[in-house]
Amino acid sequence: MKIGITLLVFISFGTVFSQDKTVYDVDVNYLYGRIAEHNKDISHLIVGHPNSFLASYSRRTFGENAWERRYNYPDWGFSFLYQSTESPELGNNYGLYGHYNFYFLKRQLQLRLGQGIAYTTNPFDINNNFRNVAYGSHLVGSSMLMLNYKSKPFFGGFGFRTGVSLIHYSNAAVKAPNTSINVVNMNVGLSYTFNAEELPEYQPLVREKYTEPIGFNFEIRGGINEGERVGFGTYPFFEFSAYADKVLSHKSTIVAGGDLFLSYFLKEEIKYIATIRPESGVEGTDFKRGGIFVGHELKFGRYSFATHVGYYVYYPYKYESRVYFRIGLKRTFGDHFFGTVAVRTHGANAESMGFGIGYRL
Repeated sequence: MKIGITLLVFISFGTVFSQDKTVYDVDVNYLYGRIAEHNKDISHLIVGHPNSFLASYSRRTFGENAWERRYNYPDWGFSFLYQSTESPELGNNYGLYGHYNFYFLKRQLQLRLGQGIAYTTNPFDINNNFRNVAYGSHLVGSSMLMLNYKSKPFFGGFGFRTGVSLIHYSNAAVKAPNTSINVVNMNVGLSYTFNAEELPEYQPLVREKYTEPIGFNFEIRGGINEGERVGFGTYPFFEFSAYADKVLSHKSTIVAGGDLFLSYFLKEEIKYIATIRPESGVEGTDFKRGGIFVGHELKFGRYSFATHVGYYVYYPYKYESRVYFRIGLKRTFGDHFFGTVAVRTHGANAESMGFGIGYRL
């Protein structure tokens, strides 16, 4: 019943937009899943099978922009998720995502990548909900990975879809605790295509080699985080990066450079440890860290998906591991300026989510 009502709402909503003859899809899905035990600290929170409803609105592309042709004409759109975790401590989640759909196997296999923000109804509270170590704030970042078989329309514009998904929730250590959760799901649903009878022709891909000389980039990121100590307070952090890039193709760029990290929660933690455990010998220890990294950028027009792996070469205070990872999204403005949002982690433990600006020579 809920799927039917949601689909009717989306069809009504989509009808308004279908009048411009742009091709849209709407789909609704029921998801049944299990919280993955990626950390033994959350084992007590895994008590049932989460039930979810996902409603999505996607716009088709046909190669008007060159990057669309290079990625086999993906869709872009928005999704809304309601999830009951079936755990009293975790509560329910409401998520809003921007997503891309990528297609394989004659466009019957769909990979959906989504990123957004979720509201969780029952975060950690030292007095009323101390068992929820997954997240310490109502607002958390959320990522969605969904692999589905998608049928062609078989009755009017209606189609069938089914597959698996992974939903991730984390506030990137903005507020402790932040063990995070991952929900693995199976899903089944229906889709509806507007203007399916008037599909434009796909513009053909013209393959060509493309490269650029080595470029040099300077970037500053910042934000707030709390670290791992509950109730310790949030503090600002800053990251300064300088790196070279080499454009290999329209899709692919490799990068290498260095980072300087100023995390003021570490400065306060050093003071705290020195006070309660004088024998630790950390008094006067520098809180700054410096690292070197290599990485890759996967480009979608003016957007890029960046993945970096780094190593702290300057590491006076031992916090987490010396290897770090950075995953982020980059958007260029003109020929030189760009903006970024990136999460830095040590394995599965996120330390920060930073927003940045940069300049490319």
